[in-house]
Amino acid sequence: MSQKSIVLIVSLFALIVAGMFIFAYLKKGEINELPVTIDQTASDEILYPHITRIVAKHYFIDGVHTLVGELEMPTPCDLLEAEAITMESYPEQVVVDFSVINNAEACVQVITAQRFKVDFTASAEAVITARFMGREVELNLIPAQPGEVPDEFELFIKG
Repeated sequence: MSQKSIVLIVSLFALIVAGMFIFAYLKKGEINELPVTIDQTASDEILYPHITRIVAKHYFIDGVHTLVGELEMPTPCDLLEAEAITMESYPEQVVVDFSVINNAEACVQVITAQRFKVDFTASAEAVITARFMGREVELNLIPAQPGEVPDEFELFIKG
């Protein structure tokens, strides 16, 4: 082989190696410039997906509505809160807003029933709906029998 051929092959090899390093450097710069995307699936995750329906016993005594019932929570650390929000209209529209508080860092996974009781003043024709953790859920109200009071509530609902 002549000396010219050897110099040409070594030069060509050096250009290929230099081109690879330049290509890698440019690609690294592109990756650093890409906007960081936050995984939306984690924040859009539905909490307590098994709760789509809430069953409650409905008492209406002296203009006060009382809803009592219980929901099954995945841990005993999940504390259920319920609040009634009354819209001013006739008939009133009442939204019972259920939320869960859990401040525990670790909790045993044992399904535990959490009871709730919500009182609000509205007319007998009030339209009552429910939200659980910000999403609409079905509210199944079971009318109380005459003479029953909310303090004597026992839950024997199958469903």
